[in-house]
Amino acid sequence: MNAPSPAAARASGSSFYRGMRILPRAEREAMFEIYSFCRAVDDIADDPGPRAPRRGQLQAWRADIDAIYAGKPPPRLAGLAQAVRQFNLGREDFLAVIDGMEMDVDADIRAPDRATLDLYCDRVAGAVGRLSVRVFGMQAEAGLALAHHLGRALQLTNILRDLDEDAGMGRLYLPREALRDAGIAGTDPATVLASPMLGAACDVVVNMARGHFQEARAIMAENPRRAVKAPRIMGDAYRAILDKLVARGFAPPRAPVRHSKLKLLLIVARNLV
Repeated sequence: MNAPSPAAARASGSSFYRGMRILPRAEREAMFEIYSFCRAVDDIADDPGPRAPRRGQLQAWRADIDAIYAGKPPPRLAGLAQAVRQFNLGREDFLAVIDGMEMDVDADIRAPDRATLDLYCDRVAGAVGRLSVRVFGMQAEAGLALAHHLGRALQLTNILRDLDEDAGMGRLYLPREALRDAGIAGTDPATVLASPMLGAACDVVVNMARGHFQEARAIMAENPRRAVKAPRIMGDAYRAILDKLVARGFAPPRAPVRHSKLKLLLIVARNLV
């Protein structure tokens, strides 16, 4: 048996791994490369070290992406370059992901307004979706719409799931308007997460995510099943996480929410039958 590629090995710990594994080989390897790129730049954003060196690392990634599109990829990115050629992946989407990570490097995001939050979601998730739907072989209009809605649904779910982890890094992604309407003053993460009104603010994000899941589901229902099998699995897995978060509630202490391997296998099986 062939050893997994470095990109595949890196993706094996992802909640998306089983969704990617069901794809035909060329598509699967391309998705592993996209994930590996995203993981690399995300690690830079989450590094607790000084900001200036991390900005430099992200700039180096911009140069690497430019080199790929100039036909001179660094040897370590040969697999990503192949995916770019094979699936006509957009340079602007890779750069958008880097721009999103730079938003986290430039300053700790705390209670952004909804427009800024939407921009952040578009960069760190929507752009990944736009890369992915090209690999899945979706038609352009439907693919862009799915990337928009499913990307935001997944990212908003991540925000709700990772409240405490993000707060530990000094970050708070709940929208400013939701905090204000819930009667929560200030943007200090620890203070906000201790508020008895936190649930009301989180409910706003829950409803935003559910709306995007609903739109994504409608788009996938109108497209060939072979092209949306992987995003269906990702969507089902994350929608189930959102339901678990709502059932758990957002008052402290907040027990971590995750799927068992059996649950993920059942989601995959349901979408394969």
